[in-house]
Amino acid sequence: MRISRRKSDEFRKWDDGPVYLTEEGFRYLREKLARLKSALPDLSAEARRTAEYGDRSDNAEYKEAKSILRRASWQILSIQDQIKRVVVIRLGPNVSGTVQLGSTVVLEVDPANPLQADGGRKTFQIVGSRETDPARGRVSNQSPLGAALMNRAKGDTITIHPPTGGGSGSRKYRILEIR
Repeated sequence: MRISRRKSDEFRKWDDGPVYLTEEGFRYLREKLARLKSALPDLSAEARRTAEYGDRSDNAEYKEAKSILRRASWQILSIQDQIKRVVVIRLGPNVSGTVQLGSTVVLEVDPANPLQADGGRKTFQIVGSRETDPARGRVSNQSPLGAALMNRAKGDTITIHPPTGGGSGSRKYRILEIR
């Protein structure tokens, strides 16, 4: 099946900036592209097979097969576009001594808050927006916390305000370590 090139122009309307990924994220993206491309002949064959069931206007199986094929083709175009714009993040220490993409940062949460009985330490890794995973301590450089940490040094204190603008939920963090 031939994939239309016209749709790729639509991606540029949404986002044409760099795609920041770790080496792991870049590998995953390439593997996903390979899986989708290898599935395309089977999806196309399924669409042809279901087309033989009769009138296409009321052929639910055909419509579903075409929808799946269209979705896979769209994902292939999207991933190919992302791969063209990938900037691989190097994990680990940086020479500047400041927080950068790929840095792991140890923070003291609300150092002045006496209610933090456990010391309130949290560790975060700064990654691109496509690899954000708060459960694994990975925050985007575009998130409020990630953006506030960027280019900061050990010992700096930052304050994060809630997106709604209410002051009661603001939190202070002090940078204890940058790896």
